[in-house]
Amino acid sequence: MSTDDYEYIPLRLPPEVTRVTASMRLSIQAEFGGWELSRVRLYADGSRKVLLRRRRPRLASTDQPNTEMSA
Repeated sequence: MSTDDYEYIPLRLPPEVTRVTASMRLSIQAEFGGWELSRVRLYADGSRKVLLRRRRPRLASTDQPNTEMSA
């Protein structure tokens, strides 16, 4: 598995966002967007830099024979 198998989205959470609020936001992204937490960095000013990732959808191969039956 390589990094090409995933797509990434960076988020920045300002210092005034509490840990609970950040957790809720990320949970919603995970549940409805299919994202998972890849990395979190907490900075001295209290801001957080978050990196979310999700698997890229597999593309159907065009060299496979068509198995649909026509009427």
